[in-house]
Amino acid sequence: MADFDRVWVNAHLCTMANGLGVVLAGALAAKDGRIAWVGPRSALPPHDSPVVDCGGAWVLPGLVDCHTHLIFGDNRAGEFERRLAGVSYEQIAREGGGILSTVRATREASEDALLAAALPRLDGLLAEGVTTVEVKSGYGLEFEAERRMLRVARALGRERLVSVVTSFLGAHAVPPEYKGRQGDYAALVAGMIAPLAAEGLVDAVDTFCERIAFTPAETEAVFEAARRAGLPVKLHADQLSDTGGAALVARFGGLSADHLEHASAAGLAAMAAAGTVAVLLPGATYFIREERHPDIAAMRAAGVRMAVATDMNPGSSPARSLLLMLNMACTLYRLTVEEALLGVTRHAAAALGLADRGVLAPGMRCDLALFRIEAPAELCYWLGGNPCAGRVVAGREA
Repeated sequence: MADFDRVWVNAHLCTMANGLGVVLAGALAAKDGRIAWVGPRSALPPHDSPVVDCGGAWVLPGLVDCHTHLIFGDNRAGEFERRLAGVSYEQIAREGGGILSTVRATREASEDALLAAALPRLDGLLAEGVTTVEVKSGYGLEFEAERRMLRVARALGRERLVSVVTSFLGAHAVPPEYKGRQGDYAALVAGMIAPLAAEGLVDAVDTFCERIAFTPAETEAVFEAARRAGLPVKLHADQLSDTGGAALVARFGGLSADHLEHASAAGLAAMAAAGTVAVLLPGATYFIREERHPDIAAMRAAGVRMAVATDMNPGSSPARSLLLMLNMACTLYRLTVEEALLGVTRHAAAALGLADRGVLAPGMRCDLALFRIEAPAELCYWLGGNPCAGRVVAGREA
């Protein structure tokens, strides 16, 4: 008699173990928060464990949103309205708007205020089946404000049944007090890493390497500090131009390179060799009306794993739905259904360095998302609506 904590039956499974890994009329069992058995219900071992009838739902690994900026003060809907009226982003920025307006609002907000604002954004993702979410800092741009954002990220994981992975993004932009002294600020960011890591606030270090942000040399300095602290790195890479970001982060064995609209074939080859995941952010492509898209054909040819994420942020991708990003990844970038669903499960977990989730297989963490759909393609097909019928996090029903 098998010893399980709980068994789910009357389900169709997308295990994501080999492509979609479909198992019709399947079952899954958990023990101590991990998957103990998965396969056709007809082969389920005898047991006397509690049973959950899924009612014919499709069960996938819990979804993973591997790139978000969901903690920030205020929003920029007013700037969006002004841009629709013809005011340029440059003019808004000269007037003190743009990212600096978010920095001001975030610096002025208390931890409680930031947490209260972030929870509804997180709740929307959880309602769609997300069980793991990455949260970046990067709107404080000074030690205490960055620390406050990371503390709020940790608090999100205590307030809700979800795994929260943090990325320190102090090198997101140059704060106004360091205007004209970008190198000094990059050095300051590098010095923030060790004390923040010592408090247990940082799981990875991210940087924005771009002509309008930080140079490759400045990025390397931040990455070297991360390496000394024993932290993995990831990079906002080659979004607006080819700065060699894809190859740079690959050289450091980075977890992911994100955006990649202008990444070169050589950069993608370096990523493939290093196992660095490409994180695709179609919400940003859509919202800023970017005409150049990531070279998906080149990624396929190079063998680069592709993840899909919301990039939820107040400026370039105010996207609060990972399911909508599945549709955008398919329609804008022409990903297949299989590629898109791998992008929010197995490959998204890899982009966070998490080898214990994203696949329904024995020994993996029992994170599940249940959907009332007729076929997996529906998750990429519908524009709007939410077919999620339940979540399980580490064996616990949410």
